[in-house]
Amino acid sequence: MSGNSDGTNAPGVDWDAQAASFDDEPDHGLHDADVRRAWAARLASWLPERPGDVLDLGCGTGSLSLLAAEQGHRVTGVDRSPAMVELARTKLAGRDAVFLTGDAAVPPVGEQRFDAVLVRHVLWTLPGPGRVLRHWRQLLRPAGRLVLVEGVWGSAAPVGIPAGRLLDLLGPLAGQARVERLSDDASLWGREVTDERYAVVATYG
Repeated sequence: MSGNSDGTNAPGVDWDAQAASFDDEPDHGLHDADVRRAWAARLASWLPERPGDVLDLGCGTGSLSLLAAEQGHRVTGVDRSPAMVELARTKLAGRDAVFLTGDAAVPPVGEQRFDAVLVRHVLWTLPGPGRVLRHWRQLLRPAGRLVLVEGVWGSAAPVGIPAGRLLDLLGPLAGQARVERLSDDASLWGREVTDERYAVVATYG
């Protein structure tokens, strides 16, 4: 799932039960025009310029998938929640998009390869993130890219994955990675935030 902006995309959450209200968060539903524009601009800078095939893992209700489709990309979304997948299918009805129920760590895409793998607030919840990243790397075409939006939430018992650790995990994959800080851009979240939020874009080839 594209996890909650407060980092509550924790293992064991009943995401089917959460689906109906998932888009109430400003950065989930993107109903606010300013929030939507902010995410659309970031996504355009992270994804390939030319229309291509984008794999949105943990796609939730498909809000980022919709932005990618509006920018001309062909989207495959994967989420383990059937209710989320149904909402995404409805949201992108008539678009060049396919949504599958499955595990983001091992998405059910067969031999298909992609120009970009897009993942928001999901990697930190998965066991063996280094192994998961290696698998995602294998799903890319030559010159493909990983777009990873992550963070660290909470102060008493913080959860998430720091940017430095994510860069270390990407190191063995031999790409070129850059970090883009997102905490300072309140327009992405619909409010001011103080925790660590960032995107890493890793390019290959």
